[in-house]
Amino acid sequence: MPIPSIPDSAPFTPEQRAWLNGFLAAWAGVAEQSGSRLPSDLTGLKEAPRNGAGGANGAPPKKSAAKPVEPAAESAAVAVDTSLDDGDFAWHDPNLDIEERMKLAEGQGVTKNLMAAMAQLDCGACGYMCDTYAIAIASGKEKSTALCTPGGKETAKMLKKVVKDNGGIKPAPVSDAKATAVAVADGPIPYSRAKPYRARVNTLYNLNGEESAKHTCHVELDLAGSDISFRVGDSLGAFPTNCPDLVDEILFALKAHGTEHVTACDGVEAPLREALTVKSNLKHVGEDLVRLIASSTSDFDEKQRLRDLVDGDGDELDDMDVLDVLRLAPSARISKGAFSLTLGSLAPRLYSIASSLRAHPDSVHLTIAKVTTMLGGRERKGVASTMFTDRIGVGDTVRVFVQPSADFTLPSNSNAPMIMVGPGTGIAPFRAFLQERKALKARGKNWLFFGDQHEATDFLYKGELTEMQEQGLLTKLSTAFSRDQEEKIYVQQRMREEGAELYNWLEEGAWFFVCGDAKRMAGDVDRALHEIVAEHGGMSPEDAKKYVTNLRKTHRYVRDVY
Repeated sequence: MPIPSIPDSAPFTPEQRAWLNGFLAAWAGVAEQSGSRLPSDLTGLKEAPRNGAGGANGAPPKKSAAKPVEPAAESAAVAVDTSLDDGDFAWHDPNLDIEERMKLAEGQGVTKNLMAAMAQLDCGACGYMCDTYAIAIASGKEKSTALCTPGGKETAKMLKKVVKDNGGIKPAPVSDAKATAVAVADGPIPYSRAKPYRARVNTLYNLNGEESAKHTCHVELDLAGSDISFRVGDSLGAFPTNCPDLVDEILFALKAHGTEHVTACDGVEAPLREALTVKSNLKHVGEDLVRLIASSTSDFDEKQRLRDLVDGDGDELDDMDVLDVLRLAPSARISKGAFSLTLGSLAPRLYSIASSLRAHPDSVHLTIAKVTTMLGGRERKGVASTMFTDRIGVGDTVRVFVQPSADFTLPSNSNAPMIMVGPGTGIAPFRAFLQERKALKARGKNWLFFGDQHEATDFLYKGELTEMQEQGLLTKLSTAFSRDQEEKIYVQQRMREEGAELYNWLEEGAWFFVCGDAKRMAGDVDRALHEIVAEHGGMSPEDAKKYVTNLRKTHRYVRDVY
């Protein structure tokens, strides 16, 4: 379908023409999905509109929360139900694969289909819970379908399909508490995602040794006088800022100074550099951005390359960030205002809290691993992790809020044994658990499985854990350092080696906690747990599955994975 454009003879400034071309390109994409057609020849346009969406003299509105694609999407999209009744959903089970979840949600509406596509872990890594992320997409408030880290490309593809199958998303007013914020428990907490607290950084240091391939940051934030409360097992949401180097490269690609005033993704006017640094998601690329760039270049090859991205299966686009796409069309002359409006919001990152308020009443501790990858010849930086490791220091402030956990917390019975599996930064909540049990003088036994690459450089909180063992608080500590011997050893192997004792603890009423990587570790640990129960409980695989399922249902098998 040809993309319509504003003719040069139309009475618009270059800025206005670029903005309108971006709008029409996005409109064309939506119309093509819905089967409707748009005129490709707009040469009959002789007079600029005087009123309406274009504003006086046909200029785009200076202050608007709507992105250029939304007015067009509204004409082609279906209205969606952005509500989810409370309670357990049949598809909200991380043990079901995505096809099973989608089948269970079939015919139950757009929002429930979106929720079913997610990984069902309620990990908060996307800045939402599964239900609030679904509502945010369905309401049009969240543009990115690629935020579900555990679900990865599989979830992103399915979310795109659900949106496309329903003709796009029609923006609809919904409750801020549901659509744009992760719910915060009732009580004295005066801060939330919508109203974060500015916490001062008191302590910041690397937990790894000098020879380590990793950089794991221990962070202590000041909460004195804030009245912020949390339980062990809760998470802390932190709003990051984008790397200044990346912002500079994007401004260079845009041929911009950064001082140009634009309407940011939150609908508030700001200098472009500020909008890119503190408000905009620079990782996710939406199709409306690609269409805008395509409409802003007269180079045939550049235009075709960008169209191929939109027409493809989405895999290539999912691996690209905003800078990648801008560099595909170096000749493009892109409206800074239209560009800003195509970007999604920079979401907060959630981290398991690594301290107990009873042990540290005026602070909250975090354990954050620096994330960087090489892709397409460029280093990609984890926006929040590198902010903590590279770009802030003691005395700086970070905007934070508490994300309560539903059931990932200490057993109500202080005498109940606990088995905790937390390799790498997964140790964070268990450090808090042990501090809390010490403060409460709890009598329950505690067993920790911890793993990382090398004992000499990657044994996080080794001194504290050793002291807890000597004090009798940590009953048993089992470690697995994968690179200290020729054969790699992981925590699930240590579990199998001590399977008989682990099963006995479960029979004594132990709670089984897992924290860490969802993609591999959590699945490997789950399989090991089933095998241990089958072997040492003398059960068939089917009976072992029922045993583990019962642990889940009674909240004795709980995971915080991401």
